Amino acid sequence: MKHVVLILALVVFCFLGSSPVKAADELQITAPAAVLMEASTGQVLYERGAREKRPPASTTKIMTAILALELGRLDTPIKVSENAATTPGASIYLQKGEVLTLGDLVKGALLESGNDATVAIAEGLAGSEAGFAFLMNRKAWLLGARTTHFNNPNGLPDPGHYTSAYDLALIARYALGNPVFRRLVATVEDQIPGPDGVRHLYNTNRLLESYPGADGVKTGTTAAAGQCLVASATRGGRQLIAVVLGSADRYGDTRTLLDYGFKNFYCEMVKAGEPLGQVYIPNGEMTSIGVAPAMDAGFTAPLARSGQLEKKVLLPGAARAPVRKGQELGRVQILFAGREVAAAPLVATGDVRAIPWWSRLISLGSNIFHAGRFSALLERNR
Repeated sequence: MKHVVLILALVVFCFLGSSPVKAADELQITAPAAVLMEASTGQVLYERGAREKRPPASTTKIMTAILALELGRLDTPIKVSENAATTPGASIYLQKGEVLTLGDLVKGALLESGNDATVAIAEGLAGSEAGFAFLMNRKAWLLGARTTHFNNPNGLPDPGHYTSAYDLALIARYALGNPVFRRLVATVEDQIPGPDGVRHLYNTNRLLESYPGADGVKTGTTAAAGQCLVASATRGGRQLIAVVLGSADRYGDTRTLLDYGFKNFYCEMVKAGEPLGQVYIPNGEMTSIGVAPAMDAGFTAPLARSGQLEKKVLLPGAARAPVRKGQELGRVQILFAGREVAAAPLVATGDVRAIPWWSRLISLGSNIFHAGRFSALLERNR
């Protein structure tokens, strides 16, 4: 998985005992199941009933879309079956025999929440909804979403189709690592081909136009699931993921959670590829080489205790050539209250070849010669 985060602590609250920020029960939200997660670290900043099984409605389509993007090509043509065209619920009004690209069907599923588009995707990639559901469940298991079982690609009611707020946050966090997915869920409107010219698509996520920094992800509504929303927002380089299931006011609940996370917590991060120092190479064609983290790493703490977060770079005094790009040369730690809570290896940002022994010998002789001339010059000038 791209953008892997090395987190050595479970959650920030392990260090805090009673929380110094606003108590969880003071947050006024209507959803019986909710979670707030730091996207960069996966840390849970708030949860309520977050591990309980619940129907996910159309938030299911997050998994459908990420599988489509990973298993297929966006330009692959898919012919719409009668089964797909007659799928009940939210629709982009596909017609039997119509041919759309996989990319256009993914847009229809994510923006307009088309149940018909998801069935066309499932049949086009796996031959059937059941075959695609098998792939969805396998992916969920690999992501650690262990309170999840999918029976269809769209979230239409089914007793065996369920997930949890926490699992949806895990799945969304993974999906947001895909640049195409990230762009699509932040898109307010788009269009795709239709039988009469174009189909206009409008994102069902109203948070995109009403909450500063909102950049995803997916709504969901059925009578069984109630109002559901998986949302993300980015401010000051921090991205938060909020999930509410069975809400009476999904947008109000989500704003409350996101505001809570942005106002009360601080994240200390190192980014993969970020320059973090130099290592001396005494026998190299270059005298030093830069180092950078091999992966993202970070830790989130309450804002009131952010002063206890510290970043420490650990490097050797020197390293011998040859050095290869990506070779581990050191380590960066993130400390909280003096304890390591996250870390990442520091690797060389380029290659350094060793100077041949005879070249070093010539260089040494040259240095001795110049030192001798300098000493003689001093003697004459006394």
